[in-house]
Amino acid sequence: MMKFRFLLSFFLVLAGTAFAQEKPAERIISLGPVLTEEIFLLGSADKLIGTTTYCQRPEAAKQKERVGSVQDINIEKIVSLRPDLVLATVLTDPRAKEKLRSLGVRVVDVPNAKDFDGICSVFRMLGKLLGKEAKADLIIADARDKVQDLKAALGGVKKVRVFIQVGVNPLVTIGKGAFINDLIESAGGVNIVTDSGYLQYSREKVLQSDPDVMLISSMGFDGEREKKNWRRFRSLRAVVEDRVFILDEYLMCSPTPVSFVGTLKTIIEYLHPEIK
Repeated sequence: MMKFRFLLSFFLVLAGTAFAQEKPAERIISLGPVLTEEIFLLGSADKLIGTTTYCQRPEAAKQKERVGSVQDINIEKIVSLRPDLVLATVLTDPRAKEKLRSLGVRVVDVPNAKDFDGICSVFRMLGKLLGKEAKADLIIADARDKVQDLKAALGGVKKVRVFIQVGVNPLVTIGKGAFINDLIESAGGVNIVTDSGYLQYSREKVLQSDPDVMLISSMGFDGEREKKNWRRFRSLRAVVEDRVFILDEYLMCSPTPVSFVGTLKTIIEYLHPEIK
């Protein structure tokens, strides 16, 4: 009997330790715009005590304490806020992360998602850290259903050839292995760029490929001006047919399961206006 009680007590101690380790974070600092938006989506805004200057959505995120930019963070400020969790991105300075960890701050690296499945996986990971797995699963399930419905509505439509621009001087595009490419393919399009990642490109290559549709995500440049620049090339199919569109830069660089659905719907309307 004594042995049983000892084993039971030992088990309860271990269970208590495991529970303590898995206790949801209560004081969170987000170092990425998409992470900040997802924290709000999960209903944990009250636990968010710090963000970066790039965290602009939702509007309430602007009221949170700022701890620096996406790449340059204020270590002293972060430590003074006494977080029990700092969510870092691939853009966070590795030296800053190492310093925070050496000071006893828990830093979790959140990976970049390369497609819709990856976006959902990262969101669920965040839900687990916040103790909101059930809510994360509901949001993901709803988003998956909507993405599936949008794809199904495409039926047997003809694929549309697409070029996407995310930078100017030099011209920058995105190829395979990125969620933007997944958006294009899910919308019934084909990316004319077959290489992977973010790439410098040339206007000559665009002219040679002659895409049906051009999408401009003005990340740090004037999208309207760039659209006018492309209109000078009157032989370009996308220009002739007036199918050069500007996309919200925030949605293109900061996808949540919810915003992916909205952006996919917009791109489908651009690529296949015949679908109602």
